[in-house]
Amino acid sequence: LSTKAAPQADGRYKISGTKIFISAGEHDLSDNIVHIVLARLPDAPAGTKGISLFIVPKFLPDADGNAGERNQLACGSLEHKMGIHGNATCVMNFDGATGYLIGPPNKGLNCMFTFMNAARVGTGLQGLAHAEFGFQNSLAYAKDRLQMRALSGKKAPEKPADPIIVHPDVRRMLLTQKAFAEGGRAFSYYTGLMLDKLTKSQSEEEKKEAEELLSLLTPILKAFMTEVGFESANLGLQCFGGHGYIQEWGVEQNVRDSRISMLYEGTTGIQALDLLGRKVLGSQGEVLRKFTKIVHKFCEANKDHPTLGGMIGELAEKNKEWGDVTMKVGMAAMENLEEVGAASVDYLMYSGYVVLAYFWALSAVAAQKALDGGASDAAFYEAKLKTANFYYKRLLPRTTSLVATMTSGADVLLDLDAEHFAF
Repeated sequence: LSTKAAPQADGRYKISGTKIFISAGEHDLSDNIVHIVLARLPDAPAGTKGISLFIVPKFLPDADGNAGERNQLACGSLEHKMGIHGNATCVMNFDGATGYLIGPPNKGLNCMFTFMNAARVGTGLQGLAHAEFGFQNSLAYAKDRLQMRALSGKKAPEKPADPIIVHPDVRRMLLTQKAFAEGGRAFSYYTGLMLDKLTKSQSEEEKKEAEELLSLLTPILKAFMTEVGFESANLGLQCFGGHGYIQEWGVEQNVRDSRISMLYEGTTGIQALDLLGRKVLGSQGEVLRKFTKIVHKFCEANKDHPTLGGMIGELAEKNKEWGDVTMKVGMAAMENLEEVGAASVDYLMYSGYVVLAYFWALSAVAAQKALDGGASDAAFYEAKLKTANFYYKRLLPRTTSLVATMTSGADVLLDLDAEHFAF
């Protein structure tokens, strides 16, 4: 970090330096733009313990608090990106710009993380949005596009071919998108509820529980939902065939736009290290147990469910396996810290699949209860049950391979000499 902050006699600071990858860093869509800037004070400690946080407005406030004179900052250039062309990504130059300190000196990262968690939840929602967009568009196309006949015989004999939604592989792609989008929506709502409890609850005990659950769920939501959001965007394009590769249909833009969500606000790899290294192992598994106890309680309450007992039993097994594999990776890390980095992304993805399995089981139990009660919109609830069944039969089994890879050891990744990659 090379950006400097020079204290001024009036209590303000002069900020000098350059920042890259600033989304909407310059535009004329609002009266003012307030930049959040990390910078170093003179004689600040080295490393992350010497970083302070500042706000730096585009226009300095006048005596009445309105936007006044232009501050000493400017957009140096725009990045030419793969996607999100509707958002100007800027290189911002601060040339002695006036800034205001937020929080204590040298505690900038601590201050920043108070809103970074909310930003990461928002990025997870972006992944969810890309999954939903891909699903809605490819579903409409699959119902309309005619190609081939069903292997079991004509499904639309009055037409020259059957709509592609009758073909099993197209249904695989559609159901994958649907399962990720709808399961991810339940996951996102729950995480949002924890954010609300953290900031609005009158109970200190409830706030503490929400904070602990958020520490576990935030990196999972951010990374897992953006990974499967990108997968869903790709599947949405695939459903269109060659037409998906053509710009006028819009689905190729969804693929390009969704790719950034796996990178900003901390890449998948960074989120995974945070989850496994700092949150789970750093708490000796306590934050993980907070959530697995919730899942265990649900499984115990529903283990004798007349129609969903098998699903609940499978969830209970995965919930236990989650703790077991955590312990196995943790024991390996005690011998070699590289094991954390080697296992982390697979561990995060495993965690995401199990979390979604919980929310799909919750949805299935609620759907069955509604059907048993004679709900008028039965088709809606039946679709939930069938999508939950698809998730358990087709997507949750991915956890088996993830366990194998995350426990295969760091040596598999580190044995090859860096100079030998070219051979």
